[in-house]
Amino acid sequence: MLFNSLDFAVFLPIVFILFWFVTNKNLKLQNFLIVIASYTFYGWWDWRFLSLIVFSTVVDYSIGVLLSKEERVLKRKILLWTSIAVNLGFLGFFKYYNFFLDNFISAFSFFGMEINANSLNIILPVGISFYTFQTLSYTIDVYKRKLEPTKDIVAFSAFVSFFPQLVAGPIERATNLLPQFYKKRQFDYSKAVDGMRQILWGLFKKIVIADNCAQYANEIFNNSADYGGSTLVLGALFFTFQIYGDFSGYSDIAIGTSRLFGFNLMQNFAFPYFSRDIAEFWRRWHISLSTWFRDYLYIPLGGSRGGTSMKIRNTFIIFIVSGFWHGANWTFVIWGALNALYFLPLMLFNTNRNNIGEIAAGRSLPQMKEFFGIITTFTMIVFSWIFFRADNIMHAINYISEIFSLSLFEIPNFSGRRNGVITVFLIILFISIEWIV
Repeated sequence: MLFNSLDFAVFLPIVFILFWFVTNKNLKLQNFLIVIASYTFYGWWDWRFLSLIVFSTVVDYSIGVLLSKEERVLKRKILLWTSIAVNLGFLGFFKYYNFFLDNFISAFSFFGMEINANSLNIILPVGISFYTFQTLSYTIDVYKRKLEPTKDIVAFSAFVSFFPQLVAGPIERATNLLPQFYKKRQFDYSKAVDGMRQILWGLFKKIVIADNCAQYANEIFNNSADYGGSTLVLGALFFTFQIYGDFSGYSDIAIGTSRLFGFNLMQNFAFPYFSRDIAEFWRRWHISLSTWFRDYLYIPLGGSRGGTSMKIRNTFIIFIVSGFWHGANWTFVIWGALNALYFLPLMLFNTNRNNIGEIAAGRSLPQMKEFFGIITTFTMIVFSWIFFRADNIMHAINYISEIFSLSLFEIPNFSGRRNGVITVFLIILFISIEWIV
């Protein structure tokens, strides 16, 4: 079920009424309603994949209970790695099986050895990358004794499957979201109004900005060989706002919907395209994912505590894994590696935390230095999105090669150019509103 569908427009009021007017006097009943509503929301797409969520829920709940009773270090490690193996095993099979198989066959073919192996017609379960990381955060935090394991299977099921953020995030930590299922909730009118505003703003991002930009980004990227450099630049810009409108729009709807039910989710996007350097961009873009990788991968690897070689290694690992998390294609790996290259100078010269304050604090417009930093960073981001959107690496190389040709100075020309101009004005309006906010 999509947020911008008629189904959801009917589903949400029904759940809201049941939540506040039927089950409002019983906390466990409210949590049970959330589980049923979440399973209905997810099963609307394909009910068969509900078994994955249920299995993951039972495994991590059980491991949490066992960890609470186990003091032996070796047994605790076995329980932790069982959770990691089960969760990442499912994720790896559904998302990356064919990718690894195809590359395995290609590698042997390169050396003249033919291997007969058939790819599987695997359907990627919606949201598996999100709820897998969410349940993993619970097990890891319980293992590290940062969180008391829950004995309430209904509350834990609601935490894992919470429908507002089930399929597109934010990736919530158990330390933040799970305790909210233990507390009695009272309807807060001002909070609900604020939630509705955020839902409407998210729908604007998704329907008006992302969907309009997608129409022209797809046209230009899918037929890039037919267009000159200036048109390809415009295509990259359309995709830049398409992906931001999609990701942040869905996050806004999720956060707003959660507020209708009395829950607080973390902010996931904080005006990232106004960032003054790449480090600031990654503090503002997909915050729940970047902080997850920081806390559960980067810091355990040693973070920036070691020597220069360790810092470089850890930086590349976290960015490449982040790229691979987004999709099973070498273009995502290159996108991640490119962002690591962007980030390295800031880390090596210890300037990655120079821009942590408010942009243009106390002023309506940025200073020249800030403006130059914003434009430079935005240009680097647009360039990296080309790899993210391209079908394959050769497609990205050809796309970029044409941009750096004399055709860059031609007037952009593509199918639907007149309506595309309207979309450009909508983007300018959107940027203006975000800057004012």
